[in-house]
Amino acid sequence: MPVLRTARPSGSADEAPPDTETREGGSPGKPAARTDKAGLRLDIQGLRAVAVTLVALSHAGVTQVAGGYVGVDVFFVISGFLITSLMLREHARTGRIALGRFYARRALRLLPASTLVVLATLAGSWLFLGPLRFADYVKDAIASAWYVVNFRLADAGTDYFNTDVPPSPFQHFWSLAVEEQFYLVWPVLLIVALKLFRRRALLGVPLLVLAAASFAVNLHLTETSPSWAYFASQGRIWELAVGALLALVAHRLPEIPRPVAAVVSWAGLAAIAYAAVAFDESTRFPGYYAVVPVFGAAAVLACGEAGGRYGAGALLSLRPAVWVGGISYAWYLWHWPLILIVPAAAGFGEHEGPLRLIAALCGIPLAWLTLHLVENPMRFHRAFKAQAGRGLAFGLGLSAVAALTAVVAAQFPPGLASGSARQNTKEALAGVSDPQAALNRMLEERIETLPSNLAPSMKDVAYKRTKVYTDDCALTMTDTVQTQPCLYGDTDAERTVVLFGDSHVAQWFPALDAIARKHNWQLYSLTKNACKVSQITIEYNGGPYSTCDAWREVTLKRILEMKPELVITSNSNSAKLWGEGDTATAWGKGQAETYRTFKENGIPVVTLLDNPWPKNNAVDCAVANPDDLGSCARDRSEADPKPDVTQAIREAAEAEDVTVIDPYPWVCAPSGNCPIVVGNTMVYRDYGHLADAYVEALTPVVERELIRLAGKDLDKLR
Repeated sequence: MPVLRTARPSGSADEAPPDTETREGGSPGKPAARTDKAGLRLDIQGLRAVAVTLVALSHAGVTQVAGGYVGVDVFFVISGFLITSLMLREHARTGRIALGRFYARRALRLLPASTLVVLATLAGSWLFLGPLRFADYVKDAIASAWYVVNFRLADAGTDYFNTDVPPSPFQHFWSLAVEEQFYLVWPVLLIVALKLFRRRALLGVPLLVLAAASFAVNLHLTETSPSWAYFASQGRIWELAVGALLALVAHRLPEIPRPVAAVVSWAGLAAIAYAAVAFDESTRFPGYYAVVPVFGAAAVLACGEAGGRYGAGALLSLRPAVWVGGISYAWYLWHWPLILIVPAAAGFGEHEGPLRLIAALCGIPLAWLTLHLVENPMRFHRAFKAQAGRGLAFGLGLSAVAALTAVVAAQFPPGLASGSARQNTKEALAGVSDPQAALNRMLEERIETLPSNLAPSMKDVAYKRTKVYTDDCALTMTDTVQTQPCLYGDTDAERTVVLFGDSHVAQWFPALDAIARKHNWQLYSLTKNACKVSQITIEYNGGPYSTCDAWREVTLKRILEMKPELVITSNSNSAKLWGEGDTATAWGKGQAETYRTFKENGIPVVTLLDNPWPKNNAVDCAVANPDDLGSCARDRSEADPKPDVTQAIREAAEAEDVTVIDPYPWVCAPSGNCPIVVGNTMVYRDYGHLADAYVEALTPVVERELIRLAGKDLDKLR
């Protein structure tokens, strides 16, 4: 399964500076591109409108522009161009660049509106997004207030189990963080370059070095850690640097012949449009693909107005585009939290598609109000014009207020409605003569309201993990070698059992560890997230999951050397084959190869088929519908995402004389209903994994099934 790339609230809150900051960055005496009376480059405002509209529509789920997230790249280029132009003009006019004044302008431009949105989003999250993830949203709010949320998101995206977690309502602040991190470095480099180099052409040397290094990091991270490539500033700085480099040569842009400029400007706009239409969530972005919107934006900036009446600037300078460009920053700030909060306020999942688009468009009037009632009054207030220190202090104060409010809100989290107490699941199955019969009765009992004695708590269900994960024994998507011993059960025993597969075998650890300790096994956990035991190459992040293939080869050799008494395999049957061919056919063949390898070496194998899957993230569904849990349940006939793969695994096991265990009777009632709560215990911890506490409660049922298959005594596996 892919790492976190399912929701890309990725635009840029590009600076929409005062009118004097949106002129083309030329040197004194050079003719500037056509502007309005106030000196505003209208085509840049129009390009802003294109970028923010693409981002908003993409996030709202308009599939025709699934690649609209490239608006972030357009914004980055615009920002690098405008801010560098501003600094160059200041240096040409005064002979220096005043860093204090520069940062004061940034603070007054960005922080009043962003602070308002942080506080409003915090309130909306408290009211409508439920208690489960509110503590995380508080941390996101604090990180957003201090412009470091991109690193938090990059780190979270490396967690395999975050792939189906709803995106944070503060996630879109990542792009502001990238920009501000760039502007901690670039002004200083520019000041140094202006002191060292007299020739304007040499000013780009440090910027070229920075851009080249950043682009190389971008390519590396896109292959090895997509979330870091996407959110972290290291791999994004080159995009702002392209705009900054363009500003360094802006005084030469009027020399471009008008016909050439017209063609280049339209080609640039076409490149942006192509990326928005052709790219989607499967695109390995940013990587090389980011070049398309980045250089498209640079082409429009360089030639948009120079192309005259036949250039793209003529379209971008139309009044509606200019108006939207003027509110682009505020619209960007509002659109994403509205997209998440409005559907949640209207009801979980109901009409979410249309509501997302309506919510995004509602950000337009809010943006207009924010611009005129918050942004401009603060930015142009005469109290801050004379003294940069006041602007900086005011900006720091706003960030502190937002962060402090989030800390206070964390002390009063929203509550979760619950009903009456229910039977303790673990106790009900322990010590009975027929635990499966007892489980069937509990599965048939339809629970509509969250039990008041839910154990463990919903937060622990979602976030706590067993030793397999805390001991780093469940390898991540990039790991290939298991460095930890990962030995559990009775560590002094002579008999050895191995868990082999992906997270869907690791989820059975609580039950199997207890059984191993009781029956004197050493239990080794050899698992890797999303890596199948079948000898096939599956797709990951738009390419082959090669680290899985490497790990599987090494792990198979290790198991053969161990010569265990039993290997228990399982994996999620949901994956896409890399390359040509039918997934189920290839999967069955690869599964048989693995079974045959063990069989030829005299190692018995038991395969646990994949468990039934819930409709969606069961924990989020329960939190959203605490009084209607039945709406989160699923019929077993619909609970297998890949029944053809399941059948292929069954046939491979039968052909190689491998024992198969079907876990469906442990999760679904005989009537076919698959609930998300049994007794006082959540069945699932997310979108497809069983909850640790539920698996632990199933220990007597699993043990009984293993005894039945083993013949009599689990203490004698052979």
